[in-house]
Amino acid sequence: MKKEKTFTIHDLPVSERPRERLLKYGAESLSLQEILALILGRGVAGESVMTIAQRILSKFGNLKNLSSASVEEISKIKGVGLAKAAQLKAAFELGRRKEESISYEVYNQKPIKSPEDVVNLIKNRLKGKKKEYFLILLLSTRNKLINIVEISKGSLNSNIVHPREVFKEAISRSAASCIFVHNHPSGDPTPSQDDIQLTKRLKEAGEIIGIEVLDHIIITDTDFVSLKERGFL
Repeated sequence: MKKEKTFTIHDLPVSERPRERLLKYGAESLSLQEILALILGRGVAGESVMTIAQRILSKFGNLKNLSSASVEEISKIKGVGLAKAAQLKAAFELGRRKEESISYEVYNQKPIKSPEDVVNLIKNRLKGKKKEYFLILLLSTRNKLINIVEISKGSLNSNIVHPREVFKEAISRSAASCIFVHNHPSGDPTPSQDDIQLTKRLKEAGEIIGIEVLDHIIITDTDFVSLKERGFL
């Protein structure tokens, strides 16, 4: 029995193909399905890349869910595989780093003055993470950003942070002060007793070596808590 031919990109008129439309009209002219198809590059035997792109969108529903999915989760979709899943994750990471670099440039030029400034700087980096990440913001004498360092990546409900690792980079970069940030994947930014005890321990260590701990901020995708504002610093 003769196998029925499946529609591919090459069945479209040249002017309607995603790559050609991008070159002629700009990336903003493309649908989300077309953008995904361009990133994926090509389909598989008997199946168009446009079909695979639509299957991905149907599976995850929106860009937020897709960007938060792991390579393994994406690769399980028919027609994707590990290589194409890696391409998609790389594209999302490139976009995140672009936004992050803009924020870095801003706070290299002006001081960080509030918890809101910290959240605006960090939120894209930690958004959608399923594990706890503990970061330290290193600041100059005028509270301008020197660097952001990832200290540890823990499980959903625990994170091992040692003062030695926390302040090692701060000392090497001659930071005058620092701010700690970590996320709560649960969605509840309320500090635990472990969070409070860790903050006090790190503050004491900072006082010994002459690096002031300005705040410890716990963030989620939609909210945050400043331990300084809560009176724990």
